[in-house]
Amino acid sequence: MRTGRSSRLATMVQAALSGLVFAFLAVPILVVVVFSFDANRFPTIPWGGFSLVWHAAVMADPMIMSAFWNSIVVALGAATFATLIGFAAAYVDYRYRFVGKTAMMWLVAIPPAVPVSILGMAMLAFLSRVGFSGHLPAVIACHVAIAASFTTAIIRLKLRDLGADMEQAAWNLGASPLRAILFVVLPFCRPSLIASFFLAAAISFDEFMIAWFVGGVNETLSVRILNLLQGQVNPRINAIGTVVLLVSITLVLIAQRAAGFRARQEAP
Repeated sequence: MRTGRSSRLATMVQAALSGLVFAFLAVPILVVVVFSFDANRFPTIPWGGFSLVWHAAVMADPMIMSAFWNSIVVALGAATFATLIGFAAAYVDYRYRFVGKTAMMWLVAIPPAVPVSILGMAMLAFLSRVGFSGHLPAVIACHVAIAASFTTAIIRLKLRDLGADMEQAAWNLGASPLRAILFVVLPFCRPSLIASFFLAAAISFDEFMIAWFVGGVNETLSVRILNLLQGQVNPRINAIGTVVLLVSITLVLIAQRAAGFRARQEAP
């Protein structure tokens, strides 16, 4: 009996602590969303009533809309290249053994571990020397350097489930190594490739420090929020934050669903 009570008490304590942590993380986000629909200019209590005026103001602001489309272009570009590079790095790590492979994988994994302020300054210094800073392709390239670490890890986990005999069977049946990759490896990795793409897009869409350093006058949406925060309190920030939150959550949920689809499908 005491064991059962202790177990129930431990479960209740864990649930309470989990609820507190969730509330600590979720309440500030919910506050931003709620006040983005507030008619008041400043976030105050009591609530001023439901209104879409700030969302309409965001849609009517050409600088914000330009920054939004810049973010879309950067996110799609970074996600595409990061997924391709992630697959190439993961496949090389899975298939081949050679001197320096460990060092190569460390180079792929290191960027997310470096503080973004230092990484941004280093990227700006390098890109300025080669005359490539201040353009959206520069932001895409820098975001690829970060997102490729995550795509490599996701795809590598999937490749662990691919038996070495599957490619060998394709070779024995007359397929070239390239055809084996196209018709055996890639279809097998499809869920992880989709998950990697959308996760990389979410990472790029949310990132602001590196985009602020290397983007120049080409602002992304997160950089536009930062610039708005440097001025007076602007109620449009809550509306922009709600849009960013919606896009980010959508991308992450798609990535999560893609990564879990095959696992559910293969479950007995």
